[in-house]
Amino acid sequence: MTERCSQQVYNPWWPCSATSVDCWVAFLRAHFRAEAVTDVTVYLFYSDLLPSKDDKDLTQYFLLQVVDILLNYIKKTFDAKSKILDFHHPHQLLEGLDGFNLNLSDHPESLEQILVDCTDTLKYGVKTGHPRYFNQLSSGLDMIGLAGEWLTATANTNMFTYEIAPVFTSMEAILLKKMYEIIGWGEAEADGIFSPGGSISNLYGILVARYKLYPEIKTKGMAALPCIVLFVSEQGHYSVKKAAAVLGIGVHHVIEVKCDERGKMIPDELEKNVLQAKTKGQAPFCVIATAGSTVFGAFDPLHAIADVCEKHKLWMHVDAAWGGGLLLSRKYSYKLSGIERANSVTWNPHKLMGVPLQCSAILIREKGLLEACNQMQAGYLFQPDKLYNVDFDTGDKSIQCGRHVDIFKLWLMWKAKGTCGFEEQINRYMELAKYFYKVLKEKDNFQLVFDAEPEFTNVCFWYLPPRLKYITKGLEREQELHKIAPKIKARMTEEGTAMISYQPCGDKVNFFRMIFSNPATRQTDVDYLIDEMERIGKDL
Repeated sequence: MTERCSQQVYNPWWPCSATSVDCWVAFLRAHFRAEAVTDVTVYLFYSDLLPSKDDKDLTQYFLLQVVDILLNYIKKTFDAKSKILDFHHPHQLLEGLDGFNLNLSDHPESLEQILVDCTDTLKYGVKTGHPRYFNQLSSGLDMIGLAGEWLTATANTNMFTYEIAPVFTSMEAILLKKMYEIIGWGEAEADGIFSPGGSISNLYGILVARYKLYPEIKTKGMAALPCIVLFVSEQGHYSVKKAAAVLGIGVHHVIEVKCDERGKMIPDELEKNVLQAKTKGQAPFCVIATAGSTVFGAFDPLHAIADVCEKHKLWMHVDAAWGGGLLLSRKYSYKLSGIERANSVTWNPHKLMGVPLQCSAILIREKGLLEACNQMQAGYLFQPDKLYNVDFDTGDKSIQCGRHVDIFKLWLMWKAKGTCGFEEQINRYMELAKYFYKVLKEKDNFQLVFDAEPEFTNVCFWYLPPRLKYITKGLEREQELHKIAPKIKARMTEEGTAMISYQPCGDKVNFFRMIFSNPATRQTDVDYLIDEMERIGKDL
């Protein structure tokens, strides 16, 4: 701590008024034994906080002020009238904004500046919990999940051994068992682990599938294997190709299977592709089915795909990163019928279930396979003669060493909501999607990508400015329509009124993709989005 004379009092955490000199002087006298303090500026630094012996309650005051910053942000997040973001271009953030400087110094800055930086970091970010944030599959801000994340950060431990994370590793076992049961697997036959996101979970699925068929890969590498190929629908997630690249399989050995008009894999096309690959001398080993595709929200026909996989002795992995949460709904879980026949499943609770990022699980329907594939038996971590049951040392199942605690927030939310609470939340998203679809269907300045009701909470559509009505359908009209979605999104982003994603897909020009996964969203927010698009788009 340093002190110098000043007419201003720096008191960012003291609970009484920041302008109260008497209050601050009393604080200084009580905590710094300053008998004759009058007008003083006090600069405090991280070294004055715990574990400093001179802390004198400063840590409490500092953290309370951080909590105050967070609470103010949360209140603004749930205020539909507040802006979703205060947009600035990358170069503006890099150059600095109103005292918010991203550059790093060789010397420490005061705690007051740190608090300012905390405020500004939230100020210039995106409020993903805002009722009108529809941009990604993961959205919303759950208060119980938030509390769980705070506690997780405070515990600051690692998931590789029971030794240093006894409660968290036990919770993971409980949660995995629950997820096996929901899928339809028995506890004794299944295994799993939480991973850093759906892309890594999909990678695990392919990694274990390859090891199951070719265990020599672990010691001899790809040179010992035939030309292996895997299959995914043309609407499957791009992480499958990334995994193939990372695992040395190669993206050219990922065969994309044709989909029907709603984006579902066609089983007959899958079998056709498998037979063609065998004819070419390739070795099929794995099929990735999708339960809730990223853009269209499509569910592949899992039973029919499982039939093909069983016939040709192929590993079946289901990417249910987005759609897995639907298993919690008695009304809609039928859409994933057949998932119980999968060999592995990706399921992201941070999407439809609303758990704060990140929270993803890879689930394997064969106990011991995950560990056999990945274990290296590091002697300094995984000693077999520990005083407890070392089956709870899960680190050798993982491709990582250090592993973040992603399970506590999910466990805490499940305790708070119960399975019924998740079910109610998910059913409401489905009803909102149907409402949005019905409203758009009645409007002549909107066009749905699919005429039929949405299969999931994804609703895809175009906005049609009035002038397009006078352009004959054809290439020129398509080129003009392609420009509309980016322009509308740009305006909404700049004004901070709403956020929604758009993309082209196949022969379809840019269209909007509406997603319902935000607990704060209501019908009024849906109506607002439609009005906002009409306001911005009418003159485009």
